[in-house]
Amino acid sequence: MFRWRTADSGTRAVIVAVVLAALAVSEVLVRSTGPAGGFATLLLLTLSSTLPLAFVLGTGRLARSCAAVAISASCVLSLVPFGQLTVGGVVAQLVCVYVLGRSGATRLGGLFVLPYVVIALGSREELTRVVAVLVATLASAAAATGIAHHVRSTALAHSVTEQAFADTLLEHAARGERARIARELHDVVAHHISMIAVQAETARLTTPGLPAEGATRLLAIGDTARTALTEMRRLLGVLREDADTGVQRRPQPGLRQLMELVDESRDAAGSRTRLIVSGPVSSLDPGIEVTAYRIVQEALTNARRHAPGAAVDVELRYGDEDLAVRVRDNGPGPAADVSGHGLLGMRERAATVGGTLRTGHAPGGGFLVEARLPVEPEEAPA
Repeated sequence: MFRWRTADSGTRAVIVAVVLAALAVSEVLVRSTGPAGGFATLLLLTLSSTLPLAFVLGTGRLARSCAAVAISASCVLSLVPFGQLTVGGVVAQLVCVYVLGRSGATRLGGLFVLPYVVIALGSREELTRVVAVLVATLASAAAATGIAHHVRSTALAHSVTEQAFADTLLEHAARGERARIARELHDVVAHHISMIAVQAETARLTTPGLPAEGATRLLAIGDTARTALTEMRRLLGVLREDADTGVQRRPQPGLRQLMELVDESRDAAGSRTRLIVSGPVSSLDPGIEVTAYRIVQEALTNARRHAPGAAVDVELRYGDEDLAVRVRDNGPGPAADVSGHGLLGMRERAATVGGTLRTGHAPGGGFLVEARLPVEPEEAPA
């Protein structure tokens, strides 16, 4: 048993064309009163104005255009010499114009409306003129509908493509930023593990009267620390090769270098940049200090890019539970979306140490970057 929903598009196109042709032929048989020769010609035009619709609905662009030309020519020839245009032919003509507009052939679809406009303006037969006006109006509406559908579909496809591209860029940016964060944290953790190994070895060699069991345990601590350091370098060493291969090796920056960063930003931007520190200043975990330094560095870079010449305030507020980092400028802020790769990197950095980051337009104007990083004062080595 035939099922319309499961049939392919080609089969359904043939069925629609055959049904329209049968209805059009029936209409001609009922309405025709002329001579046999004229009837045969009209019957042929009726078939050629409906059956090619199967090619319009189910084939490629070239065959679709040729079939549409055949349908339009047959409809015009049926209307002008014979003064008859079947309902099936009108439907086929409207479908042609709509399909052409929907497929992007807007000029060809609009071209099929012109013959009916010419007929409406030049025909002396009242009925022919009325039919031409009606078909021209309906064809124009069908063409406009098809073009609107094509525009919406194209815009949606572009939007999906642009969104996928933007998501890919953000993903790559996040991966790159995480790699850079991992490299910096690797340096910080490596420093601590190295200190463990050095202190264990120093204690074993300098503690007088140390029992043999204690010396063995200290030796094991040093060996374990060195093994951990070797494994960590082996696992994370590839992160040093994925970017910035020519970067000079130097200690990771901290809050002590923040004043130098502010001075560099002031000299580069040629504007007023202030550093404001409040609360009891104390040494923090190196990972926290690196994170805060990088957030300020990226915020100052964004300020120079989006608000050149604007004054910038960098504020550090030391608290008992967190370190508040605020960077605010008095410029216009980013012109469009405030979710760029730089802000994404700052959020990634804040998240790695359990902190939060908020960005947006500041009250009263300007742009604000505010981070809160949980802290525990670093204990001085014994």
